[in-house]
Amino acid sequence: MKKFALIGAAGYIAPRHMKAIKDTKNELVAAYDPYDGVGIMDSNFPDADFFTEFERFDRHIDKLRREKNPIDFVSICSPNYLHDAHIRFGLKSGCDVICEKPLVLNPWNLDALQEIEQETGNKVYTILQLRLHKSIIELRERVLNGPKDKIYDVDLKYITSRGKWYHRSWKGDLSKSGGIATNIGVHFFDMLTWVFGDVEEVSVDLNLKDTISGYLRLQNARINWFLSIDYDQIPLEVKLQGKRTFRTLMMEGEEIEFSDGFTELHTLSYQEILNGNGFGLQDCKKAIEIVSKMRG
Repeated sequence: MKKFALIGAAGYIAPRHMKAIKDTKNELVAAYDPYDGVGIMDSNFPDADFFTEFERFDRHIDKLRREKNPIDFVSICSPNYLHDAHIRFGLKSGCDVICEKPLVLNPWNLDALQEIEQETGNKVYTILQLRLHKSIIELRERVLNGPKDKIYDVDLKYITSRGKWYHRSWKGDLSKSGGIATNIGVHFFDMLTWVFGDVEEVSVDLNLKDTISGYLRLQNARINWFLSIDYDQIPLEVKLQGKRTFRTLMMEGEEIEFSDGFTELHTLSYQEILNGNGFGLQDCKKAIEIVSKMRG
């Protein structure tokens, strides 16, 4: 059984990490968040220590290490702009790290983290859950086994509507979230490069507060992409079903269905990491480079 600490226990994505820790039969020992609305912990790890001040959390992790009862993994679900600092904390505390996407905001941060990995002997893993989705794995196999010089025409559209709170939170601050392309799109861009190969061209055609779209040329694909958090962009037939999210991937006029099958992907990600097969710093570099270029 591995011992985990969690940074960012009150956020949107934290429950998926708690569930993954629990489902893989490991233990959450300590958690930190400046916001104390973390009742979700009672359903998962009610005995875990909880801190609202990072300094006390830091002291507790250090105390466990000195008592020869160290944390094995630090899981990070904090705001995007804090990931880099929190990863450094985890590595320097003698832990391996599992961090939510985007791992960092800029590609040069990855180089610095790689140096700390080498210094500490610990490893950074990120969540690239679409690489574990059955439909996406099948799509990649199809492209890999297809004609080597074929250029596929692809359209990606992802709309995940958000309320007015979004722009009042850190997510609405470009310097903290990296913007919509980074915050909601980075794992899609990772998936596209994983399937269709290296980046040849990146452009942005439309860049609004709620919506961004553009063109991506990869080794084996010409991709028109569209990302939005605007509910009005969702097709009417989807709205009538009571849904607030819409995603579609069209390749050569054929829809690649991957709307379902997301619920267990964090647990699967943890299983792969614990088995030594997780995605590391270099795996996410192409996607981080893409979204960084989109910000100019």
